[in-house]
Amino acid sequence: MARAGQRGQGATRSDAGRTRNDSGRPRTDSGAPRRRGPRPDQQGIIPVLAEVAGEVERAVQRPPIRPSTRTKFQVVALLVREERARTMADASLGPSRRGEQLKRLDGVATMLARIAARDTSLLHLLDDEARVSDGARAYKAQLMRAGGLEVPDEPEPTPPPAPAPTVEKRVIPQSVLSHQRSNPFLAPDYSAAAQRIAVKPRRLAGWELLEPLFRSFEEASAGAPACMPLPEPRFVPLPPGRQLMPHQAGVVAAAAGGHRTFLLADEPGLGKTAQALVAAQVTNSYPLLVVVPNVVKTNWAHEVGMWTPLRRATVVHGDGETVDAFADVVIVNYEILDRHVGWMGDFGFRGMIIDEAHFIKNKGSQRSQNVLAVSQRIRERIARPLLMALTGTPLINDIEDFRAIWQFLGWIDDTKPLGSLMAALEETELTPADRGFASAARTAVIEQGIVRRRKVDVVADIPARRVADLPVELDGAIGRSIRAAEAALAQRLVAHYRSALAARHGAPVEGIDLELARRVAAAELKDSSERSTGDNVFTMVRRIGQAKAGLAADYTAQLARNVGKVVFFAKHIDVMDTAEQTFADRGIRYASIRGEQTPRVRAKNIKAFTEDPEVQVVVCSLTAAGVGINLQVASNMVLAELSWTDAEQTQAIDRIHRIGQSEPVTAWRIIAAQTIDAKIAELIDQKSGLAARALDGAGEQEGSASADVQLEALVSLLTDALKAEGLA
Repeated sequence: MARAGQRGQGATRSDAGRTRNDSGRPRTDSGAPRRRGPRPDQQGIIPVLAEVAGEVERAVQRPPIRPSTRTKFQVVALLVREERARTMADASLGPSRRGEQLKRLDGVATMLARIAARDTSLLHLLDDEARVSDGARAYKAQLMRAGGLEVPDEPEPTPPPAPAPTVEKRVIPQSVLSHQRSNPFLAPDYSAAAQRIAVKPRRLAGWELLEPLFRSFEEASAGAPACMPLPEPRFVPLPPGRQLMPHQAGVVAAAAGGHRTFLLADEPGLGKTAQALVAAQVTNSYPLLVVVPNVVKTNWAHEVGMWTPLRRATVVHGDGETVDAFADVVIVNYEILDRHVGWMGDFGFRGMIIDEAHFIKNKGSQRSQNVLAVSQRIRERIARPLLMALTGTPLINDIEDFRAIWQFLGWIDDTKPLGSLMAALEETELTPADRGFASAARTAVIEQGIVRRRKVDVVADIPARRVADLPVELDGAIGRSIRAAEAALAQRLVAHYRSALAARHGAPVEGIDLELARRVAAAELKDSSERSTGDNVFTMVRRIGQAKAGLAADYTAQLARNVGKVVFFAKHIDVMDTAEQTFADRGIRYASIRGEQTPRVRAKNIKAFTEDPEVQVVVCSLTAAGVGINLQVASNMVLAELSWTDAEQTQAIDRIHRIGQSEPVTAWRIIAAQTIDAKIAELIDQKSGLAARALDGAGEQEGSASADVQLEALVSLLTDALKAEGLA
């Protein structure tokens, strides 16, 4: 029970059989609720709310924030809102008393605002449509009683409706219906049924084979790589500036040569997405269905444009109102697949890719069942579809987890191997009782299409250090708010540009006057630097960082699951807090390096990350941990927020890209798509290229480089807005 409730009960008994808490509020022994009446300043609900708000404020200063703290924050916000409405509607209060009550409520609201500014993940709890849990309702009643308010009777619970059949929960987007109507005479392709390999077991008849197959990866590995033989790379036409690395080209060559099922288990950073998309291109596996985690949905659409620009991608959101059913590549995330299983199974996809395939390791989960249902329908309707499962998880760990993946690929069903795998096992002329069966069985499975390469295996193919951008989409109210603020800033710049243009004398400049645009942007930048309130380029970038925090942490958690230790860098404390809360919720152990730490605590946390195998992530401040420490036990890093300079970004990457690092280093840079974030990333890369080409680039002033990026970002925002208005 919260302290407010405890103080309402922990009191001294008077002769009259009543109790008083510390603030002097009377209460009966039975704890029966009292009807609120006129009360002094230290009585009633407001002191209770202020006390609990104080508890929450102290708690957010000691992250991670517990669920109980979030509940307290939400309940206090609800009660402040309700008490304000009651105060405004209470006709018995005079203007002076009403003003005093509202002022006290404003004080509590200010505390909540200060708390939310420190941890922006609390903001969604303030939405009118935010879910109020049963626990929050119970705590709300507890605080109301402590404040002397009547708790309204809860309505009688209505029995839950009988669960509707799963099919009724599914949707068919309008675009899909249009696609079906445009091909009314298109008959389903059931040619796969005629071409399916039917193998009757001979020597293996009656044997249980699945468990021996799984065990073979533990018993017969002997250090041998779990990778099928791949053909020599062949020429594949690619967009200008794109080139497959040799290890990528081998998978594409196998697909072009007729192989159609792959468990592509390369480590992150080796380009699994490009391999899958180009394989789909060379096999003409369109329309193609891609099922991915939500955090990389936007990135997949971006990669389609990079590697196969002649193919159009569409991303499914929610019920699919905006999906383009005539696109070549349909991208959907696991979380909403259940709504679309029906139409996707019958749509006629000729290929299916699942990213982070370990998401379906629990074969009994609804997520796995949805994926398996769609893949089975595709295999029933289409002859030899392209099926690819992408995951960075090593195959030698928890091989049972791959039961669902093998079934997705059509290698097995619930009880036995299928098709070509069964044929390969028969060709060994061995049974599970024979010596050598485990090795032969493992080879048979691998040759179905398992491809596993580590960075160290293909070190000659990849650069020693690279920055990989991961675009993410900012959804919901926060994303809309950021885009609206960016649009407002652009319009302010346009208004200043027009005013300056109207006041200028002399011959007009055709198109956009870039020199004038630069002066307008410089004035805005100076004004932004001098004031701390209102929307400007600095507050906007910070809000973008806060909005990306959860997505960046989610991707870091996936990396940690795949490759082990990961370094997470952020600029702001609230972004670090959000990340640490995500890791705590996922059961991922982490260390933290912040500016306010003592040298002893800092050294202890660095040691925990570098020496304790259970500590998978270190959360670092760009300013506090960007120099002077060695974190090369990791070869993967996530940059959750952008720096204003390439130098600061490079300093962070150099924490793991150091002498003694035995693996290629990848820095995953999280970019908020369709915002100024993407432009800043582009400008940083341009500055980096200029510095690299300059003989004395090291002499560039850090401050001027930062100001240049800030100025150019505003110039770009202004010129884009002018072009949109037809002024170019």
